[in-house]
Amino acid sequence: MADPNGSLLELRHINQIYGGGEHTFTAIQDVTLSLNEGEFATLMGPTGCGKSTLLRIITGLQAPTAGEVLYRGQPLHGVNPHATIVFQTFALFPWLTVQENVEVALKARGVPPKLRTTRALDLLDRVGLDGFENAYPRELSGGMLQKVGFARAMAVEPELLCLDEPFSALDVLSAESLRGELMELWTGGVIPTRAILLATHNIEEAVFLADRILVMDKDPGRLIMNLKVDLPHPRQRKDPKFLNLVDRVYMVLAGHTQPEHVEMGTAPGEPGRTRALPHINIDDLTGLLEHLDGMPNNRADIYALARELQVNSDDLLRLIEAAELLGFANIAYGDITLNPLGETFAEASIRARKEIFATRIRRLPLFKWLLGLLRASDKQQMEWDVVQKALELEFHEEEAERQLDTAIDWGRYAELLAYDDSSQVLFLEPGGATGFARENFNFPGPA
Repeated sequence: MADPNGSLLELRHINQIYGGGEHTFTAIQDVTLSLNEGEFATLMGPTGCGKSTLLRIITGLQAPTAGEVLYRGQPLHGVNPHATIVFQTFALFPWLTVQENVEVALKARGVPPKLRTTRALDLLDRVGLDGFENAYPRELSGGMLQKVGFARAMAVEPELLCLDEPFSALDVLSAESLRGELMELWTGGVIPTRAILLATHNIEEAVFLADRILVMDKDPGRLIMNLKVDLPHPRQRKDPKFLNLVDRVYMVLAGHTQPEHVEMGTAPGEPGRTRALPHINIDDLTGLLEHLDGMPNNRADIYALARELQVNSDDLLRLIEAAELLGFANIAYGDITLNPLGETFAEASIRARKEIFATRIRRLPLFKWLLGLLRASDKQQMEWDVVQKALELEFHEEEAERQLDTAIDWGRYAELLAYDDSSQVLFLEPGGATGFARENFNFPGPA
């Protein structure tokens, strides 16, 4: 690998803002970072923190709203010819063979046909696809498809290789195999790449691969930790130092439970941050709470919990965020503790769980706002598009759609809202505007 003392990439006070006027959404706020030659770094954080956006800015596929990108000390304008990116989806041409898919990148760079063939075959051999040159994408497994993606990205001999969650679409075994093979290519100096930047939400993956972990938070996307991983390769997942680093990253991402008014945020249209609803499956949340209810002192180490439940870190952190937001659990120092209300929910009947859940979501500012819209509307119903447009004043389009989808899912479970998919209309359930009185149910409040 190249001299690790040379600076390859530098971002200075990068901001990415969408929209205009009073209705803007800040995707990335004041991000400053650098990447040196010989370094494998990871960008990690929850979904929506801006990892993919940063990669597009770094490779020149997208210009930031503000800030500066320097490559080898020079301002970057347009596409970076020394960088390439591998996406989560395989993005192969189904009508081309494996070899032809790799040669596409070389053809775009003006490489002569004979040299294209030689280089493509060499790269396919390096990534373990020798013998599959004439196969079509439909004949390959997910792991093999992503290997073709790697070979195509490396065909142009990039100095900087950016990877946008390239393993997340693969099954567990294929992903593990491909991670190992990538590290073999990187540490063995088999590829000409001088630095790798990987975006991931998998904490163990980041600690297993990286020399440095850059942790981001969202709303808005920003850097909150720059952690050096001083462990030799190959790394052992059961090594106490490895486990301690994973636990430390979980601790940072999970955070600490804040006072209720801070946790819940404000309603759309009000001053302050509108708190997004975690996009989770309610059955999964119930399973998490039931699992914690069976733990000693109703407490668990979050990293250990990920292994016990066999869920990835991003999914687990969203479930924990939901439990915290609803007042069912408290987070501190990398641990999650079920509080009395969460314990009551976990042990309640199906009907009682719905009633508790309904009471808790009525307190959330976003739900108060949505229920208020429906109460004030004609026939207590509104079209999906109208509500989504209102949410787009607070969130970007994709997130607004996800927030409405989550709100309807939670509202249906709590029997506060109903939704007719054929007409795309949501409306209040009978009694949903007022519901049952909390004092009629003797369950405890959050600790």
